[in-house]
Parts: sequence; C-alpha cells; structure tokens
Amino acid sequence: MAKVRILESIEDAKAADWNALDLGGRPFLRHEFLAATERSQSAVAATGWTPRHVVVESAGTVLGALPLYLKPHSWGEFVFDFAWARAYEQHGLDYYPKLVSAAPFTPATGPKFLLHPEADRGQVRKALLDAARDVAREAGASGIHALFVEEDEREWLSREGFLPRLDCQFHWHNRDYGSFDDFLGTFTAEKRKKARRERRRVEEAGIRFAEFHGDELDDETLEAVYVLHARTFAERGNPPYFSLEFFREIASTMPRTLMVKLATLDRQPVACAIFLRGADTLYGRYWGAAGSFHSLHFEACYYQGIDYCIREGLKRFEPGTQGEHKVARGFSPTAVWSMHEVAHPAFQEAIGEYLGRERTHVRAYMEAIRAHVPFRRAEPQANLHPDVGSDIPR
Repeated sequence: MAKVRILESIEDAKAADWNALDLGGRPFLRHEFLAATERSQSAVAATGWTPRHVVVESAGTVLGALPLYLKPHSWGEFVFDFAWARAYEQHGLDYYPKLVSAAPFTPATGPKFLLHPEADRGQVRKALLDAARDVAREAGASGIHALFVEEDEREWLSREGFLPRLDCQFHWHNRDYGSFDDFLGTFTAEKRKKARRERRRVEEAGIRFAEFHGDELDDETLEAVYVLHARTFAERGNPPYFSLEFFREIASTMPRTLMVKLATLDRQPVACAIFLRGADTLYGRYWGAAGSFHSLHFEACYYQGIDYCIREGLKRFEPGTQGEHKVARGFSPTAVWSMHEVAHPAFQEAIGEYLGRERTHVRAYMEAIRAHVPFRRAEPQANLHPDVGSDIPR
C-alpha cells in the first residue's frame, strides 16, 4: 500500500530515489539542485520558500514526488499574481500563504508531478495532488499554483479543476545547424548583417570569451563571476536570488550542468553569463557586467549560448523570461503555462474569467510577434514553436 510523506527538506529524501524519477532531463529538478537551494539558505523559510515536498512510496520505492513550497509572497516565481493578492486584500481576505510547485527562481518548463517510470501514473499523480490539497488546507493557503508545467500536466490539472494561465517566452530551436553561420543563413540579409555587426563590435572592442563548466571553475574565477552577477541585482536594488555557496555547491555536485561564459578585456573579467545544461536544452539564467559595452549583453547571453548549443548538439535554448529583443536574435515566441487552483469559489470563478481574457491577448501578442522574426519568408513557420498555433485555448 502506498504511503505519503511530507518533507520539510529535500534532504529527507534520498538523492538516488528522487533522481530515479522522470525529471524530463531538467537539471533544476534534480535532488542536487534543490538541495543546494536549501543548504545555501537561498530557498528556505527565511527567504519565503518553506519546503513542503510530497513523496509517495511503496515497499521502499519512491513512486512519485511533487516539489512544493509554502510562500508568504510572490517574489522569485515569474508568474505574476500580485493583482490577485491585492484583490484578496481589498475584500479583507488573506492571499498568503499560498502553495507553489516550482523550482525556486527558475522560470523554465518541466514536469512537476515527478513519477517513477514503473508507477501507475494516474494513481500516483492523484495521490500527490490529494496530499498537496491537504497541505494547503492545513496551512490555510489560498490555493495551489503549479508553475511552468508541461502539456500533459496542463491537460490533467485542467480536468482536476485547475485554471490554465498562458504566457509567452522566447526560445531558440536547433534545426540541425552545422555552424553559427548556418544558423545566420536562415535570416534575411538585413537581419543577418545586423547580427554579424553586433558580434563584430564585441570582438573589435577587444573582448574575449572563455568557457567553464563547474569542474573547470576554480574558486577565484567563480567569485569573480558571482561579483559580476550580483552587480546586476544590486543595480536594481535587490540581492541575488542565489548565494555564492549555491553556485559553489552545484559546481561540485553538478559539474557538467553548470556552464559559464566569462568575458575578459585585457585579461580582466568584465562580464559573464551563467547557464544550466539539461539533457537536450540550455537554460540561460543570469548575467552581469562591470560596465556598459556595446552589444555585449546580446553576445554573452544569446549568441554565445546559441554557439554552444550548435557545437554540443542541444535542441533548444531557453534564455529566461520576457525580452522582445530576443526575437531579432533568432528566438521564437513560445507558449508557457501555469496552473492555478484557488480555494475561494468566487475568486476561482473571477480569476478564471480573467485568465480567459488574458489568454486571448497573449495569443494575439504571440501571433503579432511573427511579423518580427528574422527568418527568411520561406522559413518562419519552421522556426516557430508549435504552441504558437491555433491549439492555444481561448
């Protein structure tokens, strides 16, 4: 008979058991990543991420898991529900705490209901969801939010009464390019010229790039990277989401997953871009610079990542949230989804109506972006993610 456990730390689960689940090749769902967020004090109760992970097991085998956090705010999620919280407050109700299923500070699509390959998918998923609903009730949470879910989970959660929320990111797709020049060959002449000019400006400025995986980063280099990355947050008046200890840990425990591009000028570090590598996808996470350099952001965060994907044979590059400027650099509008269940019936109905209107606007926005992709006329459709099409629910 299956047993449900609620974990107050990911370390209450064995790494081998957790990683034996189907993580979809997503590095940010690995036990090592989640453990580093907790051990480094980056995602803990003090920062508004109180772990309440759910595990279903039977006869010593973990059949499924659901990463969960109780949250007293909505920061670090990248699915913006601040207006919902204000509406609750205006009606004298508490929106927080809420229960969130996500990888902390990581706006990347991946499974949330992590299942053992031999598990009964329907039964284990239902057991995980029932347990999450119990946690929400016991904590007095306003609802449950599964962020950046995959299509099959979206469909299943919709049948369970969750409300779908559509948003747009910009992803790059590898069409088996042999080189960066092959990729640029799919651009119109004008857009190809602009991209080459951006890359040339960085090179002519004397800036050079070095590439490091986690096991190639000595502590001095990692500290330099962290200082650059932290500067970007400081300019916006915020501390970094992750501490230096977090990066030190994943460099050790996930050495070939962490990848850094470090830009130097006269052998001095001037900028960096931090990535995570999955089974077939590169995830752009953070960037930082010591000053303003023309086109350096585009080179470090986008062109260097595309170059890496082509060389390594990765199929997709997800550089993060927002940013229409990514389109001119070869990134296509891509649908991303989150699912929401609100305990208050009237608010569930009102939010559902709002999300229906929002989907219409997001869909229209994504279709309008098609006019700005840089690809030649004969090829745009091949470079658009299939979710851009008419299958997006209204």
